[in-house]
Amino acid sequence: MTTLPAPRGDSRSLRETAYETLKARIIGLDLHPGQRLVERDIAAELGVSRVPLREALQQLEGDGLVILVPRQGALVAPFTRADVEQLFEVRESVEVLAFRLAALRRTPADLAAMRAAVQAARQALDAHDDAATAAANAGFHAAVVQACGNTLLRSMLAPLDARVRWLFHLTKQRDTREQCAEHAAMLAAIEARDAETVAALARQHVTSGREPSLALAETWASSPVDPVVATRSRNRGRRAG
Repeated sequence: MTTLPAPRGDSRSLRETAYETLKARIIGLDLHPGQRLVERDIAAELGVSRVPLREALQQLEGDGLVILVPRQGALVAPFTRADVEQLFEVRESVEVLAFRLAALRRTPADLAAMRAAVQAARQALDAHDDAATAAANAGFHAAVVQACGNTLLRSMLAPLDARVRWLFHLTKQRDTREQCAEHAAMLAAIEARDAETVAALARQHVTSGREPSLALAETWASSPVDPVVATRSRNRGRRAG
């Protein structure tokens, strides 16, 4: 159970804290795809009122992590094989562009963030901590997007960030050592400002991860879920019966 500090400040800060807490729990699989989110229970657990919680859930819906059903409730969005396929189709285009631009525009601070992510992934690998490895690998991709220096591209990729992080956790059984090695090679190309090489490496990196991720999707992909049925209250369900 995650409990927020005693509420204080405006509703915006409460909303943002609730949003970040729930997003981390969904991405880290503490809350599973298809799981119903009961507002009353979550509000009590996080120590917030319904208003900032509902605003946080609306943000999470925008990230594609939550489905809201009017007048019924919310659930963690299912993550299906089709979702994985669509995510890779997008990544193979826009993420490669982000890597190319990062090689040309990265700052010393950007490089430091990328190096820190690669180092964190190596340490997590040595500690056999799959969740931390997944988080660090996703962090490397986020650092590259930050380094691309294109505000429009960053805004386009922002809604994908949570889903990419979610994917890294869902596919943490992949060969993470190989992923880390590929990240290190891309980092070296970015350090050398070699945009063509890093673009080719990024495309290969995303493409090579597609089939293993789709294969793993068969083991954890959600069954078809009817959000209306999934969010129906237990009391309403008993009355309907």
